[in-house]
Amino acid sequence: MNKPFDKIKLHGFNNLTKSLSFSIYDICYAKTEQQRKEYIEYIDEQYNADRLTDILGEVVDIIGANILNVSRQDYEPQGASVTILVSEEPVEQQQTYDVDETPGPLPDAVVAHLDKSHICVHTYPEAHPDDGICTFRADIEVSTCGIISPLKALNFLIHSLDSDVVTIDYRVRGFTRDVDGVKHYIDHAINSIQNYMTEDTKEAYQMMDVNVYQENLFHTKMMLKETDLNTYLFGVSTDDLSDDEEEEIRSKLTREMQEIFYGRNLPDTE
Repeated sequence: MNKPFDKIKLHGFNNLTKSLSFSIYDICYAKTEQQRKEYIEYIDEQYNADRLTDILGEVVDIIGANILNVSRQDYEPQGASVTILVSEEPVEQQQTYDVDETPGPLPDAVVAHLDKSHICVHTYPEAHPDDGICTFRADIEVSTCGIISPLKALNFLIHSLDSDVVTIDYRVRGFTRDVDGVKHYIDHAINSIQNYMTEDTKEAYQMMDVNVYQENLFHTKMMLKETDLNTYLFGVSTDDLSDDEEEEIRSKLTREMQEIFYGRNLPDTE
């Protein structure tokens, strides 16, 4: 008898669909209206369609797929999307890739379609009209079927963007059938998305899981633990701020991150 997640001898194609979805948030403080405008312009250039195509190209390589076609678009007034059509490697080349569900490598937004699957990223830069807080969100989905595993792109994508808050969903859908006709609703062991994160990632973030094991649904929220205020300031540094200003900005940034992490508006403390 096979162990629960020994490799299964399948009847034909692996019909399981594995989807890994991210919302990655980068938080910043820009005091003046002009600084907020410049921040949006900076983010829009930093994560334009060309840059996003490069990031998704790395993801395609990491998971062991082939790019068939690229379609990309920058938007007015801001934001970008990219579509990449890809397919699995030819059968004779599959053995050159590690196709198991593993954390994948670390690095030194876009819609990408695989053969019967897709990868996508869209970007959403925005700024609070009068509070100085700016938030950049990138929504990314890597959805695959067959032998390709989206989990291999997990750590690369977290570290490819400035990730202050991250929400991740992983779901295995459908079933595949073995040569005896038995249905298999998952083909690898997992009890948390955290199983596939590197130790330094887990140490750097506060994390919370909400999982529905019976449905093969896994959800993890992440919020950066340690922050250097200078990395969150746009157009100024802490040398330009009084102690009271620093405290106020820290409070605003912390509130923004916590509201995103918990998914609700926090009550005013004043």
